[in-house]
Amino acid sequence: MQMGRTGFIDLEKHFAFYGAYHSNPVNILIHTLFVWPIFFTSLILFYFTPSIYDLPPIGFIPSALNHALVLNFGFVFALMYALFYVLLDKKAGSLAALICMVCWVGASYIAVRLGYSLAWKVVLAAQLICWTGQFLGHGVFEVLQTVFGYEPYPGFLATVRAKIDTEIKDWQERKMKKIS
Repeated sequence: MQMGRTGFIDLEKHFAFYGAYHSNPVNILIHTLFVWPIFFTSLILFYFTPSIYDLPPIGFIPSALNHALVLNFGFVFALMYALFYVLLDKKAGSLAALICMVCWVGASYIAVRLGYSLAWKVVLAAQLICWTGQFLGHGVFEVLQTVFGYEPYPGFLATVRAKIDTEIKDWQERKMKKIS
């Protein structure tokens, strides 16, 4: 049995937070459709950051892809997310980490093929579409809750409010401990 973790790598806390804000099926669909493209297109843009280290050519990888694999901020960004997912959960996190690194490879290849002058336009368009979808999805859900009292299930708002109050209380107690 795995012991529960606390703090930043607490899987239960992340799922509770995610569940509180993404319990509506439409909101889940919007999140599913837009989060990975936001990540992927960010990596395309990050490809154009300065190189930390150029990888030597790898024999079994096509030369066009070898040329694209540069250790830069895009790699660091993908690696940080990959490690975060593995720390949350070894099994599912390993799959998410693999997806992160495949995104880095694919985004790097696309960035090289597009070049900066076209890549930033593609990234801008994709980011605008995806973030608009995210905000509209969250906004509609928030309006449904606030204005119309919508609950995905009975007691949802009371449960979320109790968790928010607990978080605020915990934060205030930590703040007081730091002061004293």
